[in-house]
Amino acid sequence: MDKRKQQDGAAVEARDLARDEELRAMLRDRQRALMSEVRGKIREVRTEGSEQPYGVLDPGETIDVATHVDVEFALIQIKAETLNRINEALSRLDLGTYGHCFECGEEISHTRLRALPFAVRCKACEEARELARRREQLLARGGRTAVGLDPRQTL
Repeated sequence: MDKRKQQDGAAVEARDLARDEELRAMLRDRQRALMSEVRGKIREVRTEGSEQPYGVLDPGETIDVATHVDVEFALIQIKAETLNRINEALSRLDLGTYGHCFECGEEISHTRLRALPFAVRCKACEEARELARRREQLLARGGRTAVGLDPRQTL
């Protein structure tokens, strides 16, 4: 019986190692792609800024230029935040803590990790967190829903 348990344990460990290597490869591929995109966007913004002689712009043109620059920087920021999440996930893989929910400690499903390899919560904990966040936002707006119900009251 002990030999069977050892074999089962070895099979589970091998499966986990294969899963981790698959996810590590996914994370590294995404990391490389995002780094390339961020560098390209930064170059693009710098090039546009230095090559375009704006001269005298009317107020509408000034707003268009400012909005374009703001959007480009927002996209760079979003990609940089995703890169940070990927780097954190790679660190957790190295530490052996990857794939476990920050909230409940349970294992995050392989399907969820393949879809969102830098996930830090299992589906149930993420849904509970989102629900709590929406409830807080609703209460901050005065505690009434669109149909006038008070979410603090139970039906």
